[in-house]
Amino acid sequence: MKLAVVGGGSTYTPELIDGFARLRDTLPVSELVLIDPAEERLELVGALARRIFARQDHPGKITTTSDLDAGAAGADAVLLQLRIGGQAARLQDETWPLECGCVGQETTGAGGLAKALRTVPVVLDIAERVRRASPDAWIIDFTNPVGIVTRALLGAGHRAVGLCNVAIGLQRKFAALLGVDPSGIHLDHVGLNHLTWELGVRKGGPDGEDLLPALLAEHGGAVAADLRLPRAVLDRLGVVPSYYLRYFYAHDEVVRELGSKPSRAAEVAAMERELLALYADPALDEKPALLAERGGAFYSEAAVDLAAALLGDGSGASPVQVVNTRNAGTLPFLPDDAVIEVQARVDGAGGPDGPGPVPLAVPRLDPLYAGLIAHVTAYEDLALDAALRGSRERVFRALLAHPLVGQFDLAEGLTDRLLAHNREYLAWA
Repeated sequence: MKLAVVGGGSTYTPELIDGFARLRDTLPVSELVLIDPAEERLELVGALARRIFARQDHPGKITTTSDLDAGAAGADAVLLQLRIGGQAARLQDETWPLECGCVGQETTGAGGLAKALRTVPVVLDIAERVRRASPDAWIIDFTNPVGIVTRALLGAGHRAVGLCNVAIGLQRKFAALLGVDPSGIHLDHVGLNHLTWELGVRKGGPDGEDLLPALLAEHGGAVAADLRLPRAVLDRLGVVPSYYLRYFYAHDEVVRELGSKPSRAAEVAAMERELLALYADPALDEKPALLAERGGAFYSEAAVDLAAALLGDGSGASPVQVVNTRNAGTLPFLPDDAVIEVQARVDGAGGPDGPGPVPLAVPRLDPLYAGLIAHVTAYEDLALDAALRGSRERVFRALLAHPLVGQFDLAEGLTDRLLAHNREYLAWA
């Protein structure tokens, strides 16, 4: 089995490599290609990746290249983990929205739109080249904003699935609080990427006993503290929102916080410099502890499970996984081609539309959640249109539609700032 990772020079990559090494019985990778135009970083990460494989006696071969077409040739799956503009662009995404009193964040609000505009055209170009190099390859997208990027890929006819680590992170945390093995916890996870709620925490599988009431009663304070939301919010909702919902439920408080401390982008840039220095040590043959602070926890386990289910007979992978995939009637108040983040059956059989994830049935959603999901989906429609066709007016319309913007003058000011900070990445601007 051959896998390729576009963005293989990322400081995230050793987390992925560690998962491939530890879980080789689930996903027997014989060849792994790390692809990245940043050749110096790529060689550092590639060398560490080989040492991690060697330490764990993994027989697979790891190669590095800056040639996408050669690296993707013959691949069974291609993982996308790229950041157009690097941490410098992320710093801008987190900074200029604050000038307008809005959340500055790389996937939510105006900053998230900027990232989508930079990212979608590049990802679609990569996907077309992958299709030519390996027509049957699956594309697994971890590149944010995952929902919009996955919708762009599916809309262009690619065999694509979006992946996020929020659900697996919550699964691990809930299992630890409840004192059970994570494999015995099933989440009723519903929404859009970075806009989800856990409506149930079930024992053993989709039809198992719901442990969520007991979890909230016994550990609600710990869960709320982790989400940085008041315990009363969880008690009143009776569900667990993603920590990204804090940008909606406590927007003004978050804006005040962000304006009073260094940006996350600055923190991550400093961390990346330290990580790259560690990676350069020829004695290092495991992922360093510092990598846990970088983000992307449990990404490797989720990626291994998903790739194994898509490529194998499913015997070594979880049969049900949280993925970003086409709605196809799952949430009846959304268009069929919307991309949702839900539990899905993932195996070789697929569904009526061919191989790939088949979402599990979702009960009727409370309007409190369905309304926000529909609102953000409308924004994502307009955001994707702006990413595909360009123009200032399309950017403005997407911002005006966003529930964290929604005011004419505010959308105008954000549009001006977005374009001013991103012209070098937007051919039409």
